[in-house]
Amino acid sequence: MPLITTSLNKNMTGFKELFESHYPSVCRRLTALLGSRSAAEDVAQEAFIKLYEAPPREFTKPGGWLTKVATNMAYNHLSSEKSRRRREAAVGGSLAVMAPDPAEELLRDEKVAFTRRVLALLPERDRACLLLKFSGMDYAAIARITGVKESSVGTLLARARARFKSEYLKLGGSDHDVL
Repeated sequence: MPLITTSLNKNMTGFKELFESHYPSVCRRLTALLGSRSAAEDVAQEAFIKLYEAPPREFTKPGGWLTKVATNMAYNHLSSEKSRRRREAAVGGSLAVMAPDPAEELLRDEKVAFTRRVLALLPERDRACLLLKFSGMDYAAIARITGVKESSVGTLLARARARFKSEYLKLGGSDHDVL
C-alpha cells in the first residue's frame, strides 16, 4: 500500500478510491458495534470527513486508521446516547425513547437507498457539495474541500440541488420528498 500523506485532500480521485474500498468494512464494524445501520453510516461518514479534512501526516494502513478512528467515534456516540437517555429518564418517562416502528424504519431505509442511487447519478462535484452541506459544513469549509471559491458555493449548491431534484423525479421520487 503506498504511503498516503496530506496530499489526499488535494486528490479527489484518490480519496474516492479510498472511500469505496474501506467504507463497506468500516460500516459493517460500526453496525455491529452500534446496533444500528443508520448510526453506523453517520459515524462512518464523520470518520471519512475527518480523514479528508485533516489526514495524518503519514500512514500506510488507511483501513486500520479509519477503523480505529471510526470505532472511537462510535464509542463517543454510544456514550452521548447513554447520557441523553439518562437525562430524558430524569425528566420523566414522557420523553423516553420508544422502540422504532419496523415499518417506519423500512421506509426510511428505502428512502436512503433511493437517495444514494440519485446521488450516484450526479457529477462528483455536485455530489460532494450536497453531501458536505447536508453534513453540516459551512460554505467556507465546502469551498476549501472542493477547491472552489467560497463565493461560488451557493450557486454550485443551487445547481446541484436542481440536478438532484431532476434526477430524483426522473427515477420516480415524489416531489414533496425531494431536497
